[in-house]
Amino acid sequence: MTYNFTLIYPKNQEDITVRQLLNKLLIPRKWQHLLRINKEITINGSYRNFNELVLPEDQIKISLSQIQTNQQIYPASGHLPKVVYEDQNVLVINKAKEQKTHPNLRETNTALNDCATYLGKSPYIVHRLDMLTGGLLLVAKNPAVVPILNRQLTNKTFHREYLAKVKLNNNLSDKGTINLPLGHDPNDQRKRMVRTDGLKAITHYEVVKKDKQTALLRISLETGRTHQIRVHLAALGCPIIGDPLYNSDFKSGQELQLTAYQMSFIKPFTFEREIIRLDEMN
Repeated sequence: MTYNFTLIYPKNQEDITVRQLLNKLLIPRKWQHLLRINKEITINGSYRNFNELVLPEDQIKISLSQIQTNQQIYPASGHLPKVVYEDQNVLVINKAKEQKTHPNLRETNTALNDCATYLGKSPYIVHRLDMLTGGLLLVAKNPAVVPILNRQLTNKTFHREYLAKVKLNNNLSDKGTINLPLGHDPNDQRKRMVRTDGLKAITHYEVVKKDKQTALLRISLETGRTHQIRVHLAALGCPIIGDPLYNSDFKSGQELQLTAYQMSFIKPFTFEREIIRLDEMN
């Protein structure tokens, strides 16, 4: 299958070579090779060598026809997701709390199964949310954009922010950074814990509002370890309300008060930043 993309090089950009353009668009080097060999990139209708310049307002057309992918098949669940944003390349949904992002066995009731129902085909996974965490989840509609979005996650141009309602600790600063390595809890395979031999994990937080017993925090991550936010906040003495694993005051029937409420990314094959936000500031 061939994936075609057309874009205009913006007015406010400097002259760059074709190679620099493709690097800026985060197109993998192996795909750049195919574009050069097959001459499947044109500028204003004509092929240009990779050391030639692209100028502001030039029209660029890219065709990717030899993409190999190990696509996982996600059977349709029969249920529609809550769609928050959609364009030709990506779909963003509001994942329900207590719903898995993707199936581990033969489940068909996960968020990606719902996306398959909506799209009429299997989506491509880009990132995950813990089962108990609700909020914004992005999936790709085609394999051409997956490595680009993965690179954005790696270089931090794909930003995600969370809201967490926590048990108030009077020593909680208005803002701060938690830098504590995380690893497996040897006593419970479901859990993670702070440990000196763990993986680097860094969480930034800011207090949005608080009352006598709880605080609402805005959170961003430098790393994406399993249960990172939950373990870090518990280590700070501010476990998330409704956390069955890390809050000793958890009561049966409570939902985890953690929501992925905002994300921003550069739309693949464009120079446009998209910001998507849920109204979760209450």
